[in-house]
Amino acid sequence: MAVVPAQSLRVSEIRDPGALFERYHTEEIRAIERRVRGEIEQKKEELRQMVGERYRDLIDAADTIGEMRQCSESVVRSIQDMYRYCSALKQGRSLSAAAAAATGSGSKLHEQTQRQSQEKFYRMASQIKLLLEIPEGIWSAMESSQYLRATQLYLLCCHLHSQLHLDGGGPQYSPVLARFPILVRQVAAAGHFRSTILLESKSLLRGRAVSDQAIADALVSTMLLEGSSPRQALADFLLARKASIHQLLTQPQHGAGIKAQVCSLVELLTTTLYQAYAVFYLPPEGKQLDPCLSCGLLFSTLEGVTSAPSAGEPQGRGKKVLLEEMATGSWFRYLPSSVVEFQPSLRSLAQPIQREQLRDSLQQWIDTCKEDIRDGVSSLLVYVKSLKGLAAIRDAVWDLLTSDSISQNWSVVCQRLLEHPLAFWEDFLQQLFLQRLQALTQEAMEGISSSCRQLLATSLRELETQAPPGATSRAAMLEGDVASFLWAESPGDLPSDAAWVSASLRGSSASQQPSGLSMKARAITPCVQSFCATLDSRLRLQLDDLQHYLPSEDGGTNGNLPSSSRANRFTDAGVVEETLRQRCLVCVREVVACVRSELAATRSFPDGPTAHVLFMARLCQSMAVLCPNLKQCILGKQGTSDNAPTVTPRQGRKLAKGSTKAAEVSPAQVAWVSLKEELLSCSMEAYRVWSTALSKELVGRFSTKLHAHTPGSILETATSWEELEIQEEAESGSSVTSKIHLPVQPSWYVQSLLFHLCLEVNRVGGHALPRLTLQELLRTCMDQVVSEYEKLIQDAQNKDAPSSVTQNRALQLLFDIRHFGAALNMRLEDGKAPRHAQDPRVLKVCDGLEGFIDPFDLDVFTPHLNSNLTRLSQRTSVLLGLLCGPERPFTPRASSISSQEHSNILPLASSQIRFGLLPLSMSTARKTKATARGADVTRPLVTPTSPAAEETFRPGNLFRQLANQEEEAAAPSLFKLGWLSGMSK
Repeated sequence: MAVVPAQSLRVSEIRDPGALFERYHTEEIRAIERRVRGEIEQKKEELRQMVGERYRDLIDAADTIGEMRQCSESVVRSIQDMYRYCSALKQGRSLSAAAAAATGSGSKLHEQTQRQSQEKFYRMASQIKLLLEIPEGIWSAMESSQYLRATQLYLLCCHLHSQLHLDGGGPQYSPVLARFPILVRQVAAAGHFRSTILLESKSLLRGRAVSDQAIADALVSTMLLEGSSPRQALADFLLARKASIHQLLTQPQHGAGIKAQVCSLVELLTTTLYQAYAVFYLPPEGKQLDPCLSCGLLFSTLEGVTSAPSAGEPQGRGKKVLLEEMATGSWFRYLPSSVVEFQPSLRSLAQPIQREQLRDSLQQWIDTCKEDIRDGVSSLLVYVKSLKGLAAIRDAVWDLLTSDSISQNWSVVCQRLLEHPLAFWEDFLQQLFLQRLQALTQEAMEGISSSCRQLLATSLRELETQAPPGATSRAAMLEGDVASFLWAESPGDLPSDAAWVSASLRGSSASQQPSGLSMKARAITPCVQSFCATLDSRLRLQLDDLQHYLPSEDGGTNGNLPSSSRANRFTDAGVVEETLRQRCLVCVREVVACVRSELAATRSFPDGPTAHVLFMARLCQSMAVLCPNLKQCILGKQGTSDNAPTVTPRQGRKLAKGSTKAAEVSPAQVAWVSLKEELLSCSMEAYRVWSTALSKELVGRFSTKLHAHTPGSILETATSWEELEIQEEAESGSSVTSKIHLPVQPSWYVQSLLFHLCLEVNRVGGHALPRLTLQELLRTCMDQVVSEYEKLIQDAQNKDAPSSVTQNRALQLLFDIRHFGAALNMRLEDGKAPRHAQDPRVLKVCDGLEGFIDPFDLDVFTPHLNSNLTRLSQRTSVLLGLLCGPERPFTPRASSISSQEHSNILPLASSQIRFGLLPLSMSTARKTKATARGADVTRPLVTPTSPAAEETFRPGNLFRQLANQEEEAAAPSLFKLGWLSGMSK
């Protein structure tokens, strides 16, 4: 048999202690001993607790048994006394009969006396019999909630006490209590009936599902027992209902939801006014009553209980207390007439309540209940955590208020009682529901704002995280260089229904998600898409929740409601939409403030990475576009309507200045335009941070090369010049041919600056950059470049130091600065500035550089230099791309395709194919000229390679080749046909 481990051994399994020493060693036996002693102590403690808990019950049981023994002994003794008393009476009667028989005759006086005593005895016995049966009738009436009947019986019991002199302690019937000890206990028990009936009657007044007649009976019972007036009864009724309202709102209702409690409150309020009308209201004299509405039940019931019945109408308004018991029992005929015809009475005359007093009392009660309802319902609505639940409670309340049982005679009752209409929803509950809705909306929007700020911080942290050496974070790579995202194919580039759904129909659908190609066309990276999708989904949930509280456009679940009911129910729809609008604006502005704080921190470290700055710029730029639910939150129903008027930012600025068109545009649209302007402003700030850092970095490298004065560095950045033959007229009148050398290319550092500037713009998605940002970037670069040239000229003009600016370098510098001016001088957005307007600072720098050139040579060089500049600008338009702008330096395409315009840049295809107007290489033009002019030039030809092919890849060789073909005829200009704009569409 396997040995059980010591830790698993149960105390109940220990049979032989000696066997433990055979199985376990000393330490295990000691552990078993400690466990056994612990269990012994535990059992002792449980025994002590059990004895302590049961000790009081045992004492109570013993006391009860002792009392039962004493009571039973007392009952036995009383029965024995009654037996002896009856035996003595029987013996005395037999003795008197024997004496009378012995005498032979009795006198008539003695018989009459004996008959009277017998009738008196029967009268007393019947009263005692009735007195003994009344408690049972009182309890039966109270069990069936007939408190008026119980009150009548109690008052009859009090009348019997006075008839039998049981309450006054008179000597005439004192032997009765001695001979009938049960009457002593009966008299003592009757004293508790009054308080019990009063308590139950006032408790009945608190109930909601109580009939009007039951309320009237309970109030009459209270008036008979307390001797109060109808005004006091009205006060008791209103106090009971106020206590019921307080109990309903403060005490937990087990098994009842918030909706059930609020509906119970509304039902209690309406029932109170209806019952106040039915019980207390008396119509003016001569006014015909409405048969559908009963009134004056208190006074009619009181009159029926207290007034004596008519002689000709035994079943009239006044009903005797013992009328129902007259037909049962032969001993009732011995009861005295004062008992048989007993009717309760009031201490004072019941005066009807004046209409003014009833109105003031009810109005005061309504005013006092408002505070309790405001506090109680507010505390209940705290547990409602969604607008859907809040709308369900609102709808349930409205269904209750508009039901036939309440709304049918409501206006008549309010007008007669209060002399003005009473709207429970507007006066009591609407503001409370609005406050809870505002709190829920604020809580939800604060949660959205907090989650968005956390998501923004997480995204920025991921973008700023330094990747391992040689690796780059994919998120940071996509934000810093969107080319890998733009030119990478993904399954979501085209929507699944792109083959059969047109773009116009797809764009009209608000729920349609934008395709991947549209995102790439806008240079919106996956990080920005994810952020906006998260924000839009959270706003969608809030909108869906809010739609339960607003009227549906197609009727929805409320389509079967009357138009007046729907109009009253949704009167606060404008306030609800305004609440959502304001909280949504605050939420987005908090996110924008967080972005601005991050931008402010980035400005403190301008040399850091700019991926997170570009992310924030694209985020603010795309939020209004990628979050359609944001627009719907702010515009409300206007955001879903297709015919809603659109407001441009320029119109929004005019409206903000007080334009006459302000009356045509709603405040919601003004708020939406203002929010878009804030987002655009924040995006421009972020782009400005990026452009400032970029221009500083590029111009810094440019200035290092520019200010290098050593001959080696100057030669390293120099380019080859063009050799031109010019003819001049000598003094003798003969023509002299001479050769001059002029620059045809800018310096290498100038080309590098422009090339890297264009490269960086395209890396961040230059086609989606705001035009203002691009203008600011070029203007900043131009200003910094001009500043560097001014420093160079100032240093060269310093007489204390030898000048490093020779005439040839001055020509190259002049060519460079003028090329800068032509490349970076973009037109303003409004187009008011002239196309070729030169910056005064550039002109000043040019004047300074021309000072280093011989004036005679400058006159000779200037025409050729201008020609070279124009030709260079045309040739570099493709390379510089977005830096030059679509409007410079050529005119729009002519209307006729067949028109031939002379140009020496790029030839075009002669036939209109599917991808028309595609550029071809210059080798095609050269070969077509060598073979035949009429050949087809749509097919590109490959230029044969030469041993010096490596030289063709050096910068500037392509431009030199183009310059050598200047005398050749060329095809129409590519840029006059606008094919790039066609592709962008």
